[in-house]
Amino acid sequence: MIGFLTGRLHAKQPPMIQLDVQGVGYELEAPMSTFYKLGGPGETVTLLTYLHVREDAMLLFGFATQVEKDLFRTLIKVNGIGARMAIGILSSMSAQEFVRCVEQEDATSLTRIPGVGKKTAERLMIEMRDRLKSWDSEGAASPNVSEPLATASMSNKGQARAALESLGYKPAQAEKMLAPVAADLTLEEMIRTALKSVKL
Repeated sequence: MIGFLTGRLHAKQPPMIQLDVQGVGYELEAPMSTFYKLGGPGETVTLLTYLHVREDAMLLFGFATQVEKDLFRTLIKVNGIGARMAIGILSSMSAQEFVRCVEQEDATSLTRIPGVGKKTAERLMIEMRDRLKSWDSEGAASPNVSEPLATASMSNKGQARAALESLGYKPAQAEKMLAPVAADLTLEEMIRTALKSVKL
């Protein structure tokens, strides 16, 4: 099992990250909460990792904090919640917001997450309620990551649209979410602002 990786950030295009660890390129998927904390290509970062093994693939996921990793591992134990949906949940709300939704049985907020319908939201609230009793969302140390710095070949808005679509939003939804977002924001700020709009 790979517990964490420290290396040079080679490239990032939500939800994918390429990390150069002493000449070996690791490709990871990460929630937007992690992307917000990453610097630009060339910067050294540390990511906590989880290796997800399926019959047809081995996927490596990266997280900026232990809280994110713990919640991800807890979510994928829920019946019907796969790794991609768990990443979508962590991208749409913070760990603390998710815990609040479960504790307050706020199904409405959960159904705003792409791919989470009413039945899935109910299952999440039921199955996660007991699991979260022993889950500590406080005091997790964050690895050494720097402030956001967006660099890319396509426009930030184009990358933001692609990121939202990769999280499960339809092209028309992504376009609508990004329409009021200022064009001079960084990629991470655009995505964060667009995701906040669905919580209103």
